Amino acid sequence: MKQKLFAFLCVLCLLTVCINPVFATAPRLADDAALLSRAETSEVEKLLDEISARHNMDIVIVTVDSTDGASPMEFADDYYDYHDYAPDGILLLISMEDSDWWVSTTGYGIRAVTDAGLEYMSDRFVPMLSDGDYAEAFTCFAQLCDKFITQAKSGEPYDTHNLPKDPFSFVGSLVIALVIGLVVALIVTGTMKRKLKSVVFQPRADVYMAQGSMQLTHSRDFHLYTHLDRREKPQSSSGSSTHVSSSGRIHGGGGGKF
Repeated sequence: MKQKLFAFLCVLCLLTVCINPVFATAPRLADDAALLSRAETSEVEKLLDEISARHNMDIVIVTVDSTDGASPMEFADDYYDYHDYAPDGILLLISMEDSDWWVSTTGYGIRAVTDAGLEYMSDRFVPMLSDGDYAEAFTCFAQLCDKFITQAKSGEPYDTHNLPKDPFSFVGSLVIALVIGLVVALIVTGTMKRKLKSVVFQPRADVYMAQGSMQLTHSRDFHLYTHLDRREKPQSSSGSSTHVSSSGRIHGGGGGKF
């Protein structure tokens, strides 16, 4: 009876692992540069775990003081590959040594975060990094990953032709409209003011000509040349550029300075 019960529990454990796989054996937040407080670490880690579990991917953030001579791309790719994360994922690396950031994508992460999509994302979280608002930047990054993965699952990932629209700001639009209206009003009133000035008499040119001294017998138009410059319209790049890491895995992504 005990043997049957033990066998049943073993099968149940195997089924549980298959149904609810746990991909990450390493933490999804590795703040080795100590940029976050204990409370901030807890909040960001919970957010990363929740998004990762919901999408069956690993969303990872790593901060280091130095990449030890490796390029940010190499360090980010190798960190993801050699820490047994999921086949599909997105990793954000922050290196404080030279203020580098790098996003490494792999598997479905490459499809979800295109080159144009990564540029859109970085425009939002990199300024926060520059200001030292690391918890806010990491939260923003995680939420953008969630948004981009969800969109990719709809069959049309965010790319050059369909990037997300920023929320409409009524106050900002009102200020812009008032400024434009003020400029137009100044131009109109300036034009009207100039028209009210006294008109100075300008004599006609024929006053200085002797009657009958000039006679126009014929006229002719000459067309000298035509130049047509044809140039191919540049096409916007789309999709994700990729490379192979030291482990042989394909990665996408990109980065820069903050």
